[in-house]
Amino acid sequence: MTVAASSPSSPGTSTRVALVVGASRGLGLLMARELLEQGYRVVIAARNELTLRAAARDLDPSGARVVPRVADAGDPDAVADLVAFAERQGVLDVVIHVAGIIQVGPLAAMNRGHFREAIDVMTWGPINLALAAVPGMRARGHGRIGIVTSLGGKVSAPHLVPYSTAKFGAVGFTQGLAAELAGTGVTATTLAPGLMRTGSHLQAAFVGDTAKEYRWFSLGATLPLVAMPAERAAQKMVAATLAGKPVAAIGIAAQAATRFGGLAPSITVHGMGLFNRFLPGTSASGPNVRSDDASTVKGEDARRRLSSPLVNFLTGLGHRAARRNLER
Repeated sequence: MTVAASSPSSPGTSTRVALVVGASRGLGLLMARELLEQGYRVVIAARNELTLRAAARDLDPSGARVVPRVADAGDPDAVADLVAFAERQGVLDVVIHVAGIIQVGPLAAMNRGHFREAIDVMTWGPINLALAAVPGMRARGHGRIGIVTSLGGKVSAPHLVPYSTAKFGAVGFTQGLAAELAGTGVTATTLAPGLMRTGSHLQAAFVGDTAKEYRWFSLGATLPLVAMPAERAAQKMVAATLAGKPVAAIGIAAQAATRFGGLAPSITVHGMGLFNRFLPGTSASGPNVRSDDASTVKGEDARRRLSSPLVNFLTGLGHRAARRNLER
């Protein structure tokens, strides 16, 4: 069933609504903007009310087409209330889960708290959202679900183990969901982008030798030959979701790594092991000792600890992206 669009400035039964979870900054903000351009009334959700309202003003200063709603993706009751709220804004046609956290550092400096936080947001978040949204979509006979996973959900990289663990779970859930929804008019798209220049390196959480961890990660998340512009990635992901594609690998690196990782998993793991040798090492004492809590250092603080004019210069594109995308 195709839902006709009405004027997106006021809610109603024929207003097409899109819900984006994790839209207060970065990629989620860009995907919400793309959905606005497609004519949707957009409900944006995140945990922090101040950043969420700032995002709503950035997206639509008039306040007519963007509706902010505070919600924690890891809380199933909060997500169920969020979906019910979005359904009252019109016809909930699209739901997209983007919310995520990036924890960077050696496994020796990680603890269960890091894994729990990553899984709550990036595995349980998509599950909570889909379980809440699917019944209404199936009843209407139409709906589009997009779950932003990652290249890290296809190939697990060292010093990103909690992140990859959570993303692998999201990939498995979304692909299974897509198979179960076949023929219902509702689709679920696994969105697997490579590195994108969103400015998220300043919001990432670092453990271990935080200055050195920041150095390699910020360069990888920023340099033009490694990271793709986030605006282009957002356009491709929204297009793939609206088209109902089951899987969309975004960017050359994600496409190549996904295919090679599937064809030659052992070689891929060995390659990641070689890559690990170039990353900051671990020691039995000092900054790499695992703590009893999920303590981390934010990217902006790690940048100051590194205090490298060269790295600051090389990551200039990323810093400008961070300002545009409300990452700082």
